[in-house]
Parts: sequence; structure tokens; C-alpha cells
Amino acid sequence: MLKTIHIQELKLGMFVQQLQGAWFDHPFWRSSFLLKDQSDLNKLLASNVEHVLIDTEKSLVATTPSGTLEHSVTGKSVNDAMAELRKREIGKPRAQHLSAAEEHQTAMKLINASKASVRHMFNEARMGKAMNAEEALPLVKDILSSIDRSHNAITSLVRLKGKDEYTYMHSVAVCVLMIALARELGLSDEQTLQAGVAGLYHDIGKMAIPDDILNKPAALSEDEFIVMRKHSEFGHAILSRSKQIDEVCLDVCLHHHEKIDGTGYPHKMNGSEISIFAKMAAVCDVYDALTSHRPYRTGWEPGITLHRMTQWTGHFDAHILNAFIKCIGIYPIGSLVKLKSGRLAVVIDQCPTSLLTPVVKVFFSTKSNMHLEPQVVYLSRIGGHDEVIGHEDPRVWGIHDLHTMWANG
Repeated sequence: MLKTIHIQELKLGMFVQQLQGAWFDHPFWRSSFLLKDQSDLNKLLASNVEHVLIDTEKSLVATTPSGTLEHSVTGKSVNDAMAELRKREIGKPRAQHLSAAEEHQTAMKLINASKASVRHMFNEARMGKAMNAEEALPLVKDILSSIDRSHNAITSLVRLKGKDEYTYMHSVAVCVLMIALARELGLSDEQTLQAGVAGLYHDIGKMAIPDDILNKPAALSEDEFIVMRKHSEFGHAILSRSKQIDEVCLDVCLHHHEKIDGTGYPHKMNGSEISIFAKMAAVCDVYDALTSHRPYRTGWEPGITLHRMTQWTGHFDAHILNAFIKCIGIYPIGSLVKLKSGRLAVVIDQCPTSLLTPVVKVFFSTKSNMHLEPQVVYLSRIGGHDEVIGHEDPRVWGIHDLHTMWANG
């Protein structure tokens, strides 16, 4: 039987089935575990978690009856009960929209908390342990909540990653982009969560790739690339022997490198054979890879990346790519743009009513070749007195710290 108790009623010997709170409000990667260490109990009592779902059948001590019980399930398996709880959670009304600036701190906290957890998940795969998608759901749900409040915040911030953490944070980024794209495409809540989990696990097969190839600080040779291409099949094998992994996750892991013209890998599938989820993953995976800095190359500016992706005929599904551009913006947050006035600006937020009039921070005059006092301009509110006329490459202008102008809240 499952019971929800107040955190102060928690005792050693109880089996914690779920920590009911924001995923990053507690220090535990696994949300289901037997509480047998006093230090773990102390951490929970000191956390922001208020209620805990207990499995009384798996607990070693009796659960004290309490007037604060909020949920009890009898006659059902733990999995059935958890499935019911998930349906209740994702059926809740969506959160109110916030600006990117308002969601910034929460999104950053979530991204930072995800690093150690995803690293742990990948290390377990490297050691041959089975994956369990249920363990990824708290993270995916919190990402979904952040996107529902303001998808512009986390989808832009997750692009910033250290060169030595790319493998792990790329998976978080693809998860974020998959969820945002699923929302843009109008997929159901359940499908959106499936897309997010699939994005998180899509590159799990890279844990079977030798370190000297996976972490090579230079472009791969042809022979090394042949080995690297096997990661999708390795990942599918890892997930096939894991728990609670659905067909969407397996499909995305195996087919996110397929192309609609049939030249992708591993099965050279054509567009009609590739699922919508694999088509989504193809776009999200390539976008994040191209905009990320790597030891052997500098990432492309996001707006320029989108433009180049539209020119790759035969690679992406046009409907999916167009939805992605609408989701991220014609001028994504963090893009360097030139205005009709001759000023350079960085995009700091999107306008909810028009993709052509983002919120920008002006900082440089190309006419006088001088830096300006930074000024936030809402292009949708100035009656056409200034407008974006195109993307600019920061490297051409000798700008190497563009992210500091928009990523610091």
C-alpha cells in the first residue's frame, strides 16, 4: 500500500517510493529507495520536500497513522499506483507564462542540478547496469514545468555547456528541446513526457564507445567515425534490457541519425519510415551539436545554425523543422542581430505575438564602430522605428563574450 506522509513522520526503515516536490529540491538521484542511513534521513529533513510517498509493504517498520495522509492505494501494484499518480500530475493545468528573465534562476538551478544526475545515469550504463526510465521522470517533469512557464529560458540556457561536459549536457539539452518541440507540435502530455525521456537517453550508447574516441579533443578520423556511428545500436541494446523503457525511447535511440532521403544510419530509412519522434530528435540533436562549443571547434551562432539547417535538403522533415524554428524563434535567444539603425544587439527574449520582433539588448554601433551603453529594446513596441535586418557572426566583430549579455539573468 502506498501512503503519503509528512516529511517529519519519516523514519529509518521506511521505503521511499517518491519524494513529492521539485526534483532539484532534494539531493537524491533515485526517488525510490529504502531509507536505512541516518545521514540520508537528515538530508531529507533539511530539504525542501514536504511530503513523501511511502510503500508500506516494502518498509521494514510500520507507518504511523496520521491525519495528514493525502493518498492511499490498495489492491494495486506499485507500478500501477505510480502510473496513476503520473497521470494526475500531467493532467494539471499548465503554469502561467513567464518571461525568460523571470524563469531564469529556476531554469539555471534545474540545469545545474541535472549535471551530476545525468553523469550518474551515464556512468551506470558504462558499468553495464540496466536503465530505469522511472528514475528520469522527475527531471523530465521539472523540465516540462519550466518550459510551460517560459520555454525561452531553459531552451536557451541549456545551450551553454563546458567543453568537458558536452556528452552529458547534450543529452539534457536534447531532452529540453524535444519537450519544447512536442509542445509546439501539440502533442499530448503523455507524448511530451515520452519525447523528453527519449531525448535524455538518445545518446546512452556512447557509454559503450572507447574513451579515446568519445573524448577525443579533435575531429574524428574516418575509422573512428565508423566506431562512433555504432552508438545508436549500442544504446538500443542497452535500453532493450532496461526497465520501463517504452518503444518511443527505443526508437529515438536507434533512429535519431536517420535522414528523410534515406542516407542516414543505421538503417537508411526514408521519410515515410521514420517516426515523428525520431524526426524530432534528428532536428534537436543536430541543433544542439552545432551550437555547442567543442574542443576542436567553436559552436555556431543559433540563428545562423537554423538558417543552415533549412538549406540541408534531404536531412530533416520540413514540417518538424519549421515547428522547431517557430518554437526556438527565427532569432533565437543569444543570437547576434543587426538592426536597421546600424546597431548590433543580442536577442534576450521572444515576443509572444511575432517571431520578427524579439526583445533585444543593443550594445554596439556599426556606423561609429563604438560600443554603446547597453539598452533593452522591445521591437514590438516601437512602431517599426527599428527592426532586425539579419543575423551577424560574433567572430566577425571580435565578440567572444556574447553569452554574458543575456545569460546572467
